[in-house]
Amino acid sequence: MATTFFFYDLETTGIKSKEGRIMQFAGQRIDTDLQPIGDPENIFIKLTPDVLPDPDAVLLTGITPQQTQLEGITEFEFLKHFEKVIATPDTIFVGYNTVRFDDEFMRCLHYRNFYDPYEWHWKDGKSRWDLLDLVRMTRALRPDGIEWPFTEDGVPTNRLELITKANGLDHEHAHDALNDVIASIAVAKLIRDKEPKLFEYLLQLRNKKDIKQFLSANQTFVYSSGKYSNDFMKTAVVQLIHQGDDQQGALVYDLRHDPTPFAALSPQQLVERWAWTKDPDAPARLPVKTMKYNRCPAICPTGLIKDDSVQRRLGITLDLIEANRNKLAALPELRQNIVQAQQLMDEARQTMYGNESDQEAEEQVYSGMFDDHDRNLMRVVRSAEPSQFERFAADFHDARLIAMLPRYKARNFPASLTDDERKAWDDYRNDRLFAGGDQSRLGRFFHRLGECAEDAKYTDMKFLLEELQLYGQSIMPAEIDEGVAEN
Repeated sequence: MATTFFFYDLETTGIKSKEGRIMQFAGQRIDTDLQPIGDPENIFIKLTPDVLPDPDAVLLTGITPQQTQLEGITEFEFLKHFEKVIATPDTIFVGYNTVRFDDEFMRCLHYRNFYDPYEWHWKDGKSRWDLLDLVRMTRALRPDGIEWPFTEDGVPTNRLELITKANGLDHEHAHDALNDVIASIAVAKLIRDKEPKLFEYLLQLRNKKDIKQFLSANQTFVYSSGKYSNDFMKTAVVQLIHQGDDQQGALVYDLRHDPTPFAALSPQQLVERWAWTKDPDAPARLPVKTMKYNRCPAICPTGLIKDDSVQRRLGITLDLIEANRNKLAALPELRQNIVQAQQLMDEARQTMYGNESDQEAEEQVYSGMFDDHDRNLMRVVRSAEPSQFERFAADFHDARLIAMLPRYKARNFPASLTDDERKAWDDYRNDRLFAGGDQSRLGRFFHRLGECAEDAKYTDMKFLLEELQLYGQSIMPAEIDEGVAEN
């Protein structure tokens, strides 16, 4: 089967992929010449009554829970369509910042609906890519022929709607998923037309295996990432410090900076220097970043920065690169301490955020892979009648699947619930949404609505605020609803 791109975009209930939901999915399949194949996809997904959207997300997109319930389909129905029509062999999933945002929502969607979280973007020749870092590297290394936008304060920006506007590309409704897809395709065409070699190079260098091979052959290289400053077009020339496993990623050092001042610091002191701070009087920050292999990083050899104009944009010279690289090579203990510092930070994060096992089963997507027995039973569940679900629960090995199964049924097949199942579902929703008083999800939801109602910038969005108010009240138990109404 011929390779095709599938450009896609999501509008969601908020920014937290584990507890949030997809409200709109849109996409367009195109061929390798970037020409459309078939009609676009534009699908709303029903919001279930165990979820409250972030009011700010709704005010941004204009998509209300009521719209998804009126025009949308269930997650079960969407994934059936997605697996059959969209996730076909040899598809490259592409978007604008999809690797760090949209793909995470898609993984969680698959997981809580008894699909493997990853197969949709790797099995049968499928893969993924991201335009945002391609845009960053193009702007930094090969900007000619493209108009690059700035904020009102004169800061370089790569926001999709501003790039399309600057280059006269169609993008009528930003933050509508389908319009964002069309705009992303237009930006891809623009870059491929102006810089076809860079476009093709980064497209071919998108898989973990290829990234690791590149690092083995290129200890010093160019890296474009949102982690770097706009002052240098989000791009640095870096030195590989440590090539860890798939979970750890690679540690890279920004060669704009002399490593000598960090040589005498302990791992714990390096941790303190690693953290970002707004304090202008704070000591120099450690110029080390973690590069994840599975996020399609935009990297290339240093041969692409030979031109003086490129070096000026990056705030670096070939002589400075060589000098700081030699200094770093002469400090093996610093390199070891940086690796230890990363380990200390990982342990601190674990302590701060806790284990996924402390979260609801639906949020434990990264708590381990399912065994073959459970994977086979998950396929059976996906094709079974809801009345059969109960007899499968005891057969699962993984406790996450046992916990999720009744809620999977309630979200996708609410009409099939027995009286006992409906009571269990209501009890779960009450605990999830209403426990905690003012600090409950419901309490924080209504508090934010109140803040927005008093904010002048939302004056023209009164309808959306009213819809959100009605939705919040509609999913409340009667006794709680009466209390709210009295207040």
